[in-house]
Amino acid sequence: MFGKTIKIFLIDGEPNGRLTCELSNWTGKAFKIPRNKIKVSTDRTELESTGIYILFGKSTDNKDLAYIGEGEEIYKRIIQHVSGKDFWNEAVVFISKDENLNKAHVKYLENRLYEIAKKVNRYNLDNSNIPTRSSISESDRAEMEEFIENIKLLTNTLGYKIFEELIHENQTIEDQKNNTFYIRASRGANAQGQITNEGFVVLKDSEIADSVTTSLNQSIINFRQRLIDEQKIVNINNKLIFTEDYLFSSPSTAAAIVMGRSANGLTEWRLSDGRILKSVEI
Repeated sequence: MFGKTIKIFLIDGEPNGRLTCELSNWTGKAFKIPRNKIKVSTDRTELESTGIYILFGKSTDNKDLAYIGEGEEIYKRIIQHVSGKDFWNEAVVFISKDENLNKAHVKYLENRLYEIAKKVNRYNLDNSNIPTRSSISESDRAEMEEFIENIKLLTNTLGYKIFEELIHENQTIEDQKNNTFYIRASRGANAQGQITNEGFVVLKDSEIADSVTTSLNQSIINFRQRLIDEQKIVNINNKLIFTEDYLFSSPSTAAAIVMGRSANGLTEWRLSDGRILKSVEI
């Protein structure tokens, strides 16, 4: 993996206003536009181009929500969403500086980005239908897949992890061995997890304790119940099992959920060779 140079330009001279984001040696360009700046963005002629866009906001229950779309005249499409959708407060737009994107390209991008966001499952999607994937040539597919990788990079850089996997699938066996921690404890706790840049991820199919101690903090009990209510944890054959990888803010919170009691995650989570998390981090 090589370093990347990203150039961010504050169009309005303020960090919370409009900005552009460009990656060195890439023909694409990103715009981040707050909803209340859409109307004044008629001065951005680049937004008359064909491109892809993502609307970001919150649902009524305060969950992250997004809409992925495409358009041949991207500005007109977003203007339509100002009156048609009220959940979003920011739009991220991607165009090609050399105007090399056509309708078939952006339909392909829309479909692939939708698939990736669905698989990652960090955001709920407001799209009512699965976008149709256009048929493009093998060489165009290769170009669009590279375009997608850069979209993922810049979207993450701009603060939205809609396409960012909790656990990267391309880990080597050695990476997995050196960063997979285990808890095997009483009352059925049998879990695996990994440290990431965002926190501690308990892996799918991990089993948690079937009960909690009377001394466990009520906030952890409530958190545990919420995970069950949202079916992040389900009962399968009398075992409480994670249905997906789940990100916790700290290894201690993760350990407490798994063990059903107060826990210091730095000492409870262990590598396969027995070393505790604390010894690995220091």
